[in-house]
Amino acid sequence: MKTAVITGMFDPFTRGHEDLVRRAAALFDRVVILVSRNAEKRPLLPEEVRMEAIRACFAGEDVEVVPLEGLLADFVQKYESPVLVRGARSGVDFAYEAQLRAINLELGGVDTVVLPASGALSHISSTYARELIRYGKPLEGALPAPAAEIIGRYLHEKDTHSSN
Repeated sequence: MKTAVITGMFDPFTRGHEDLVRRAAALFDRVVILVSRNAEKRPLLPEEVRMEAIRACFAGEDVEVVPLEGLLADFVQKYESPVLVRGARSGVDFAYEAQLRAINLELGGVDTVVLPASGALSHISSTYARELIRYGKPLEGALPAPAAEIIGRYLHEKDTHSSN
């Protein structure tokens, strides 16, 4: 059984991410989404909110969502026949993914499949979505509806608590 392992910060989880997961699910027997912790980045959303938003997008589907603990090349060894699945929106992304592929092959013997972004979603990034959030713009075009709902609720609760 081949396992597609999709990693990222998912800060937030976008329609592009959702498309990547659905395409991977059509190609592989199992899909596992690993939510990364990156000490060099300060995420807008807590890990729990990011994971809840992803799980809501795949409610009732056979998609596992777990936090990434430790080195990716080591962590994926717990899955049967893991293959990293990554998305790329541009040539720069493909070059970066080629470097990561080499690292993960060397460290853990795990290979990577890079899927190009679907045309209509190629402009959507987490950075773009965070800008929409910062300026109070609608999220429907950038985020799947279940993710937008959970993130909107979190932001509303955060604003309510910070104004008290």
